[in-house]
Amino acid sequence: MMKRIPIISSQINPGPKHLREALSKGIVVAPGVFNGISALIAERYRFDALYLSGSGVAGAMGLPDLSMTTMSEVVEETRRITLVTKTPLIVDIDTGFGEVLNVERTVIELERAGASGVHIEDQVLPKKCGHLEGKSLVQEYEMLEKIRAAVKARRNKDFMIIARTDARAVEGLDGAIKRARSYLEAGADGIFPEALESEEEFREFASKVRGILLANMTEFGKSPLLSAKELEKMGYRIVIFPLTAFRASLNAMKDVYSTLSSSGSQVNILGKIMSRREFYDIIGYDAYELEDKLIAQKHRKIKK
Repeated sequence: MMKRIPIISSQINPGPKHLREALSKGIVVAPGVFNGISALIAERYRFDALYLSGSGVAGAMGLPDLSMTTMSEVVEETRRITLVTKTPLIVDIDTGFGEVLNVERTVIELERAGASGVHIEDQVLPKKCGHLEGKSLVQEYEMLEKIRAAVKARRNKDFMIIARTDARAVEGLDGAIKRARSYLEAGADGIFPEALESEEEFREFASKVRGILLANMTEFGKSPLLSAKELEKMGYRIVIFPLTAFRASLNAMKDVYSTLSSSGSQVNILGKIMSRREFYDIIGYDAYELEDKLIAQKHRKIKK
């Protein structure tokens, strides 16, 4: 049976409840996506969740991860993804796009856009990529206020509020652990310890912080690349791969543009390019076309 298209059939993202259910069954592997088509491709591999990183949104716009994007841009990208997919989406909201009131509005807008959860970090605005030097943190009480505001703003109790701490690089591992415990007491559903620097640190953090823990397995950063199974044994419940697919796609595009520039033809790389038929299959082209025909037939009958 041909799958009906989301726009016409009003497909609803399963959302927060399904993410919670997935967490109860084992570690949730959430690959990074950066637009609707990447999310559709990822969804084919039956992940329990997808992840939209702030760096991915900025990078796809050709911008650095330095608080250059706005709340409305992240909300709109979220909406585009949840419009065409049904897999729960966790969204990076950086520092909440401002102060406490901004955090409240951000959570409301992301929940309305179809996200299943967000994570908010304790860096000073403008923030930096978590694996770069020179980060600064807000005072602990400021982050606690933001967490309480985020929890208060959500309408669905299953919508996840994850607190990210970048304290490892600024206050050391003990400082990160202390902040994480406070963030959980303030109402955060989970903790995202950014840029831990060894397997031993991941293990120690998990042994000292109780709650839903998220591990970031980004490439070329400060953290060792551990597998989902290894992290699950330590006690982590979510693992994200924020830019893996994005970075791979950049290399693919670079090769294509290089070939076109040097040879003036794509003939020699056709084997590396997705076919029109496969692309149409991913986006459900035939279902859109069928729906359009059915609507036209119905309209003609009404006119008669």
